[in-house]
This record gives sequence, structure tokens and C-alpha cells, in this order.
Amino acid sequence: MARQHCRYLMHAPSCFFVSLHLLLAALVATAQNAPSQVRVGVILDLTSPVGHRQRTGIQMAVEDYYAAHPTSATKEYRMALLAVDLIENTQVQAIIGPPTSAEAEFVSHIGDRAHVPVLSYSATSPALSAAQMPFFVRTAANDSFQTAPVAAILGAFKWGAAVVLYEDSPYGSGILPALADALQGVGTKIMDRASLPSDADDGRIDAVLYHLMAMPTRVFVVHMLYPLAARLFLRAKKARMMSEEYVWVATDGVGGFMDRLSPEDVDAMQGVVSLQPYVEVTDDVKNFSARLRVRSRLENPSDAGVVDLTLMRLWSYDTAWAIASAVEAADVPSPAFQTPRQSTTLTDLDRLGVSATGATLLKAVLAATFDGISGKFKLVDGQLQLAAYEVVNIIGKGARTVGFWTPESGISRDLIPGSSNALKQILWPGEPPATPKGWTVSPNGRILLVAVPMKNGFKQFVDISESSTTGETKITGYSIDVFDEVMKNMPYPVSYRYVPNNASLESYDKLVDLMRDQKVDMIVGDVTITASRMAEADFTMPFTESGWSMVVTVQKDTSSTMWIFVQPLSTSLWLASLAFFFFTGFVVWVIEHRINPEFRGRPCQQFGLIFYFAFSTLVFSHKEKLESNLSRMVVIIWVFVVLILTSSYTASLTSMLTVQKLQPTVTDVRELQRHGHYIGYQEGSFIKSSLIKMGFEESKMKTYGSEDEYANALSRGSANGGVAAVFDEIPYLKLFLSQYCDGYMMVGPIYKTAGLGFVFPRDSPMTGDVSRGILTLAESEKMTKIEKAWFGEPGACRGPSSAAIGSSSNLSFQSFAGLFIITGVASSLMLLVYHLATFAYRERDELRAAEPTAGSGSVSLRKLRAWMQHYDRKDLRSPTFKTWNDESLRNGNESGNPAPSPRWMGEGSQRNGATSPFSVSVRSEMNVASSVEETPASDALDNSSEQEEEGATMTSLDITQSPSFVQSSR
Repeated sequence: MARQHCRYLMHAPSCFFVSLHLLLAALVATAQNAPSQVRVGVILDLTSPVGHRQRTGIQMAVEDYYAAHPTSATKEYRMALLAVDLIENTQVQAIIGPPTSAEAEFVSHIGDRAHVPVLSYSATSPALSAAQMPFFVRTAANDSFQTAPVAAILGAFKWGAAVVLYEDSPYGSGILPALADALQGVGTKIMDRASLPSDADDGRIDAVLYHLMAMPTRVFVVHMLYPLAARLFLRAKKARMMSEEYVWVATDGVGGFMDRLSPEDVDAMQGVVSLQPYVEVTDDVKNFSARLRVRSRLENPSDAGVVDLTLMRLWSYDTAWAIASAVEAADVPSPAFQTPRQSTTLTDLDRLGVSATGATLLKAVLAATFDGISGKFKLVDGQLQLAAYEVVNIIGKGARTVGFWTPESGISRDLIPGSSNALKQILWPGEPPATPKGWTVSPNGRILLVAVPMKNGFKQFVDISESSTTGETKITGYSIDVFDEVMKNMPYPVSYRYVPNNASLESYDKLVDLMRDQKVDMIVGDVTITASRMAEADFTMPFTESGWSMVVTVQKDTSSTMWIFVQPLSTSLWLASLAFFFFTGFVVWVIEHRINPEFRGRPCQQFGLIFYFAFSTLVFSHKEKLESNLSRMVVIIWVFVVLILTSSYTASLTSMLTVQKLQPTVTDVRELQRHGHYIGYQEGSFIKSSLIKMGFEESKMKTYGSEDEYANALSRGSANGGVAAVFDEIPYLKLFLSQYCDGYMMVGPIYKTAGLGFVFPRDSPMTGDVSRGILTLAESEKMTKIEKAWFGEPGACRGPSSAAIGSSSNLSFQSFAGLFIITGVASSLMLLVYHLATFAYRERDELRAAEPTAGSGSVSLRKLRAWMQHYDRKDLRSPTFKTWNDESLRNGNESGNPAPSPRWMGEGSQRNGATSPFSVSVRSEMNVASSVEETPASDALDNSSEQEEEGATMTSLDITQSPSFVQSSR
């Protein structure tokens, strides 16, 4: 049964039966998207032979007309008639074909109505889908599948723009939505779309080509069947569009039909890159091709010279195989159609009925999976899935494979895993030495027109002058030099000519409109990048700094205060400085108190000494001699800190007493609005609209064109016909302040803008290259030289404009935190680690002995009191006091008069019968102190007070240190 079905299908094209009545019915019932139809009624007497001959003549006239006009839409209707005849008379249960997408659409509508599956191995238009026509099965690749490899090819060469040429048919237009999405995914924009009908004459093709030739884009994507594509490339070669700079990428409508192209067609396509579905040439494929050629010669001797497309042959073979296997798998019975119940029918379509086995057969076909001669046969969503596409380059007499594309790996050199993700060497049209860049600067080879704004002032940016002798217009300026330098470093030559334009005098927006109206090719000058202008044209990256602000006049600050001397330092820094003054004095006193007589005395004297010593370091007038190296270390570090503090304080106070005398007359935008001051801006600038948005009245705005006008208006002031402030972009304000150093100041916030840039047409490929050139120039020394040539040395004239607005800022604690940390850590280490720890270790025995006599209270309190009492005493073992004792003893022995014994000591000896070492040591200390002439008066007072306060609890001298004194006392 399967062979019987296949036989019916293969003989279907020869079963051409047509009736006028059936033709008109098919026109009405199936042509959903067809052009308008005209119903023609024919009244004949079919009971006589004459009527039959007349009907035959009418039918032949219709057939001959559409044979002479093969592109007429009724060709599709004829295919629909064949389908109706096959279903009604032959009762086929499936249909293979027709060949084109348009014909397949008509036949599929009939198949849906009769529930007869329609399988097409050549209708590839995405407009045909199983979602809209459930009984349509595509056993070929959907054209939308190849949009991904086409986009991958353009993306591999980084072409950012392309033009699409397509056939004006369902086959050609159906791919456009998927192609646009695929190209957008790789960053390629479709600049234009051009359609050609399949019967377009040479004049129509030439008109489209010349239109595309006038565009800068040189990358063309062609999607059309090979007959029209061959004619297109023949005309393109004649128009010299198959030369250098041009890139042609064609879909499988060209690459898949190479066997159908003549040598002349192939010669016109030299350098074209195309696609074709990849089919591995196996032994089965070779065997089938050989058998097909033998059988074709036997059955169709007249067609022996016609070579059919290999791919179509394979897909048609697999399609028939799929039908046969589906019939076997589903066990489809004999044909059975359910006729309508109506007693009367209007057309032949109404008499078709519905196939009882169509749904079962369709399900079996969709589930068919096998290894066909074209590869793995598997249907997904009613269409064949391809494993890979082959990328070919048409060279010489045929096509050379340069790579492959797969959904998993994308572009690759081979289908071997791990192959390079790049195509092989491609020979482009005209055989250029390098890959074409995909666009041209001047499509017609003409010199580009570069508009330059005319200005009344700020000619450092753009200056247009005319020679008095030659009359030649000379255009110079910072913007011009930057643009010329960028053009010199472009990777391709650019020919251009500057054209002055006075539209900028009214508004720079008018100048940008010239680009929108395609009156100029570029705009070079001080054009600010704004959002509204970018809607009309493209801008490069800025070549100057961005932002705008205002300039006002300055006046002397007459306000003064008697407390200005405290303003250089912040409150936190004042408090920190005082705290460290006290802390440093305390640390020095603690270290020197037990060993230095200059740091002893009454409590009030000692407190005064702490403060006096610390603050005397401010002017380095401290005269107290330091005995300990630890205190000397502390003072050295502190003197360094004081030096930095005093120097910074002096500098800040000086700045406040000088620079602070100049203050801006206006510091806030709201102040201008509140007082109703007049303001100015540069003519043609976008700032006017920004000021209106900020709330300024247009009647309070004045336009100026030069630096001199700015200075004149500001000096007169708002009340005398001038303005209180001028708003402009930062580069202009800096230029103004560099020329007028005194009396003006830039104040207020800086409002953000994008800066100055060069203007290009929308989607111009030059925009990116020029932007990269600007960035490269900005990173080189050449940009600095250009700036110096036009604006001078930066900082050559600062004046008050470089001063801070308002008063000089005071110094904060944060600025000196590191110094305070250094001196604090050093002083703490000297005090705690090297001094108090040493004291506790050396005096540990005396401290333990003094704790019981330290008074009442807790143990910790008694211990603390004992420590403080013991620490307040002299360290008689220190070199200072030890030297005094030795000198006193030597002076007493040399005179031969022993020191008299005190009366209370003699009495004590008589009462006790012996001398107390403690008493001897106390008296000895008193005598020694009184006998030394060099002892300072303060120390004598100190000794006397200690005798009165300490009494008998004073620390005794070590007897062994002065044996001569002990003997004389006895």
C-alpha cells in the first residue's frame, strides 16, 4: 500500500485537469492572501458538442494566458486545482509538494480543509508554519534557521551595518523578522531593505543598485532564489559593485543551487560568501545519485541534460521514505473520505470531504525518525532540523568551503571538536589585500563637507578669517587642530573640506539640523553634546571637559572680627592641641620630678611648672634643664609637632588676612532669582533653555558673544545695564578667567553636561573610529601641545579665580592626627614602660615597707597612697643628688671642722644610749644641704619643707656611701 501511495504522489504533476467552474471556485475558496479576483460567469449549452468545444477553447485561453505570464498569482491557484483534483478524484491521503512557498501555502489550505497532510521539501519560507496550517509538514530547513549563521559571519568581521536585498515573494520577505533579530544580536544594524520582484527587469535592478551605491554601507545580505540572484550579480558587476570595499553575503538560495548556475553567472559572483545546508557525501548518497541518473535517462530522455539539485533530490527521497514508513507504522487503511451531509454543494471544494485517516497519518509522519541519505531525519514543530550549515566562498568556477556553522559551536573552521572559531581565508570581491571595512567614507568619491560654526568671540575654539591679499578663507582653532590630528591617524584616508556656516549665530541647534537634513557630512567645532541633539545626529566622545557654571565679579571683604586669630584651627584641633600640651608637660614632670630639683617644690609651683614648660615650647623658650634621656626624647618629638602646628597656623592665618579680603558678589543661583538680577549667556548656547528650566525669566537674560562683552557686562552690574552673572560652559569660563585674572571668579555648583564633540550623521560608522582617535590623542602629549598653543600654560594666570570661594578653610584635626598619634604613643611609652615600670621594680622593697604606714582604707587605696608618697621623694641615688652629697662631704673634711651634731641628736643619743642610723642620716642630709653654697634657694626651701613635713620618716642615706661622715658624727 505504501508503494501505491508513493506512485500516486509521484504521478500527480501529470494529472492536470481543469474546469472553468473549478478554477473560479478555487479562486474564491483558497486565495486568502491573493490579489483581488474577478468572477467571470460562462453560460454554455453543454448538451451539444459545440458547447463542449467552446468550453475547451475558453479553458485553453486561460491556460495560454497564464503560460505567457508565469509570474501571475494564478499559478498558485493552478497548484490548488491540482490538489483538489488529487483529493477529489484520486482520493490521495497525502501530498508531496508543491515546489515554491507561495504554491505550498495554497495547497496547505486545501490540505487543512480535507485533513490531508501536505509535505514540502522545497517550501522554506518562515511564513508557512504548522501553527497556522496543522497539516503542513516541512521536510526541508526553515529559512529562519540560516539567519543565525548569516549574523555570525557579519559578527565575525565586526561589520556594524548592512543592507538587505530580498525577493519580493513569501520566500524572500518571510525571513526578514528573524534576520533583523539575529543581526541585532551581533550588533549589526540594518541600514536599508530593498526588494526585487522575481520578474524584475534590468532597469529595475539597476535602479535599486544605484540607490544602494549612494549609501556608505558596503555590506549586502542577499536572500533570493538563484534565478533572480544570478541576474542581480550580473547587473552588480556591470555597476562595478563587485569590486573592492564591497561585501556580499548570500543565503542558501545561491549557495545551495550552484549546480544550476551558468559559468557566466558564477563569474559574476566572484567573492560572494554564501551558505548551504551541510550534507555529508556518503556511499549511500553516491549510490543514489548514480542510480537516479541512469533511471532519469531511461524514463525522461528529453531531460537527460538537466541536472537537478543534489540537496533537493536527497530531501525529496527522504520525504517519500518518511511517508512510506509512516503508512507502515500507522497501518493506514484504504482511502476513506467523509462527504458533507448537505444535499446541495456550491463548489468542488465543498464536495471534497474530510479524510478519515489524515490525522493518524500526520501523527505518524511527525513521529518518523530515521537516518536518511541527507542525514538524520527528525521533525520538530513540523519541520526538518539541520545539524550544520556550510559556509562557501564562490571562487573560480565553483564554491570553496571556508567554514561551518553549528548551533552548538557557531562559526568554526571544521566540524572537528576543538576546531578554530574562525573562517578560512576568504577571497572578497575585487581581491582586496585585507578584509573590507564594510563601509566607505564618501559613497560617490566626493570630498566630504564639514560645517564649521561662525563665532563672534571665543575664537580660540574656532576662528574663521579671510586673507586680505588672496581672499582665501582660513579656518583655525583648537577644535580644528584636534579634528585634523584625529583625521591624520585614521586607518583609512578621509578627504574633507571645511565650510563655514552662520546658523550657529542664532542657535547651535540650527547647525545640528543641517546634519539631519543631510546638507553637510560632518560638523566640527565647539558643539555641546545634549540629549536633544543626539536625537538628530550622532556625537563622538567629548574632547573637552564637561559642565557649566557661572562667573561673577568679586569685591573686597570689609567685614572683620577681633577673633580671627582663632579661625585658622578648627575647634577639634584647638582642643586636641591643648590636651597634648598638658599631657606632654605632665609626662616630662613625672619623669623629672624625683631626679631634677628644678621640677620640685610646693604643689602650686609644680602645677605652674607643668603648664609653663609645655607652653614655652611654642616659642622654644623652655630653660629648664632635663636630666633624663626619656624626657629629652619626649620633648624632641613634641617640639617637632609644635613646629609643624605653628607653621601651619601662621600660613592659614596669613591666607585669611590676605586672600579672604576678596569675596564674590553672588554665591548662589537662588540669590540671583530672589533679587531679580540680570544674567548673561553665550549666543547660540543651549544654556538658555537650561536657565529657563531653572526658573529664570527670559526677560532677565542677555546674550553675549565674546570675552570682552562678558567683562564689560559684569563690570557694569545688573543695575547699570549689565549683568550680575554670566553662565557658560567650563572651557569658556576658564578661557575668560585666563584673560581677565583680576576682579572675576567662578562660583556656584557645576552643572553636568557631556562636553564638546564632533557631529556625524545617525549610525555613521565613522563615529566610533573618530571617538577612538580622540581617546588616543587625549592620552598622548600632542593633545597637551594643542591646548598650550591655544589656551596657554595651565595656571599661568590664576588670580582670584583660583582662590577658594569665601574664606580659606581652617585646619582640621584630621590633617594632624598622625602627628598627635606619634607624640602620644612616644610619650606614653616613655612614661609607662621605661619610667614607671623601672620605678616600680627598683623601689619594690621600699614600697612594700611603706604600705602598712600609708594610713587607713582599702588595700588598693593604701598601696596607691604609699606609691604617691614614695614617688614624691627625691631619688638620692640619682646622679644629680648624689653629686651634691659628695661635694658637701668633701668640703666638710677639707676644712678640718666636723659638722656639728644637732642638739636633738645628742639628746637622743644620751637617752637611748646609742645613735640611730635613721637619725644620723636625717641630720647628715640637713648638714650637707646647708653646707653647699651652690644649692639653689628653691632647693633649700624644698629641703626645709621636706624636713618639716616628713620628719623622722625621711629615707636614710646609705651609710656605706659616706664613712667619713659617720666617723665625724661620732
